[in-house]
Amino acid sequence: MLNWLNAREATAVGTALADHFVLQTAAESSGARRKQTGPGSQRQLLQSFLQKFLQKVDRDTKPLELNVFKRAKLANSFKWRLLDKGVEREVVDELTQALLRRLTGSPGSPTTAHNAPAAPHRLGSGDISGLLARGNECMARAAYTEATDHYRELLELDPRHAVARNNLGAALVKLGRLKEAEEQFRRALGIKATYPDPHGNLGAVLQWTGRIAESETALRRALKLKPTYSDAQANLGTTLILLGRLPDAKGIYEKVLRITPGNTHALAGLAQIAAQEGRLAEAGALFSRALEVDPQAPLAWAGLAGLRKMTRADEAWLKGAEKAATGLAPVDEASLRYAIGKYYDDVADFKRAFASYQRANELQRTLAEPYDREARTRFVDDMIRIYTPEALARSYPGSSDSARPVFVVGMMRSGTSLVEQIIASHPGAKGAGELNFWTDVAHKHGAAIGRELLGEPLRTKLAAGYLRVLAQHSADASRVVDKATLNSDYLGIIHTVFPNARMIYLRRDPVDTCLSSYFQQFSPALNFTMDLSDLAHYYREHQRLVAHWHSALPAGTVLDVPYEELIANQERWTRKIIEFLGLEWDDRCLEFHKTERTVLTASYWQVRQTIYKSSVARWRNYREFVSPLLSLREHGS
Repeated sequence: MLNWLNAREATAVGTALADHFVLQTAAESSGARRKQTGPGSQRQLLQSFLQKFLQKVDRDTKPLELNVFKRAKLANSFKWRLLDKGVEREVVDELTQALLRRLTGSPGSPTTAHNAPAAPHRLGSGDISGLLARGNECMARAAYTEATDHYRELLELDPRHAVARNNLGAALVKLGRLKEAEEQFRRALGIKATYPDPHGNLGAVLQWTGRIAESETALRRALKLKPTYSDAQANLGTTLILLGRLPDAKGIYEKVLRITPGNTHALAGLAQIAAQEGRLAEAGALFSRALEVDPQAPLAWAGLAGLRKMTRADEAWLKGAEKAATGLAPVDEASLRYAIGKYYDDVADFKRAFASYQRANELQRTLAEPYDREARTRFVDDMIRIYTPEALARSYPGSSDSARPVFVVGMMRSGTSLVEQIIASHPGAKGAGELNFWTDVAHKHGAAIGRELLGEPLRTKLAAGYLRVLAQHSADASRVVDKATLNSDYLGIIHTVFPNARMIYLRRDPVDTCLSSYFQQFSPALNFTMDLSDLAHYYREHQRLVAHWHSALPAGTVLDVPYEELIANQERWTRKIIEFLGLEWDDRCLEFHKTERTVLTASYWQVRQTIYKSSVARWRNYREFVSPLLSLREHGS
């Protein structure tokens, strides 16, 4: 998440600057009265003090690494403190404009104490610096639509104003208009490629929209230009978590906290790492510490809800989360609404739970591209047309005979994390989590994949590349599990590269599967999960493709595991899974919840519990709300 509005320190400095100004002007005014100065002396006194004041601004704000939000918050707290102290509105407006101009400077060349202060002047509708100041003031008041109007008016006067482009992008982010925001950040960089802020902001937007590798590139560019850019560092930590590089992410967060000990983004990031590594008590302590710093921190409130099943005794959490959810940007509010939905689901208040999840998904949809049903259908048609039983029965030059890869697939929320945990509890196996390898291949070679079978050179390259990825997770395990659910789309492609790979498909009640997906905050890239009708369409196409893989792949390639039967008869199905993979039986697979390993999915709490049956037929609690999904059961999909 962006840390732009975590501006407590900046707000405190703005208030302190106002208090300092009032005290010093009072002292100097007293001295002036003793000297019996003439008419107009107060204005002259203000002007003479202004230079000293702006030099203090430089000294006090330089350590803060202010971005547009923090500058605006500082200026806003400064302005209202002066008004509370009885300073004339005219004087306050001039001082606030001077302060904002001093804080803003020009991109890549921050104003320093050695620069001559700009003289205060009236704000005019066509005044570039005034429009920038007014836009920033609107940002501080969370008047984001109004802020965009001022920035756009400024850009009509000066289309190459990189700061205004960046700030317009920031306002659009807060309105949930990520595609437009991305365009503004890129245009700002086209104007000034060495401006770090739009690199950092672009990296955050790319992260939110599921382009994780691109996000890392943008954030590292920001940090190369500005190594102390704490927001970019914290966002890089989140990106590294999403890439599964937890040790690297931990190092980034610790670096941030050495510079800014109360950084809530970094504290919440360390808490998330602790949770994924199974240190749930430590995660709770870190989330709580973040809330001590900022009681409104949405990441911390949402994180606490994911650590355990909540009860009515957690009403204090609910009140805190509800309070924190007001006035947030869509991406932050969505996180909290999903968490609040989980609270109500845990305490069996299903009507309120569904309302919270529905609101969360409405917010999440504002961040995503619309789901294209026709494109999804065309993709499934292409896979069925190209990867026929005859094509998949052939041998392919350039393929690998390795049996290391194990693919645990299915719809998201169908039990794939549970099965991965069971297999990873075997001493001869390793769980690698959800690898992006095959989705990256599909994106890079999408046009070719939709036309024909892979060529030999590409198969050879993919086999070597994927085995290198598996080796990064384990050098000696005889089986390494990739549980990326989207690999369900590519089983035919994978088989032509690894004909000896084993594939396990998790089949769960379709309504339970889709409802659980609707209740989970996924990347906006999974845009079909945010609407029940879209989910129903995606599920039908998913089942159509999976039915084809079952009929087209050679016998013995895929093992179907019914989730409900695994829950009902854990040992029977666990033995089937281990035998299917060609591994010797090991009792530790039955005690999977005791296995200490990192779990990078949303199921990090569930896989550390013993088998529980409350997730079976869960949809019945929500029957009145999920009519678009009910036909999936009625038609036996």
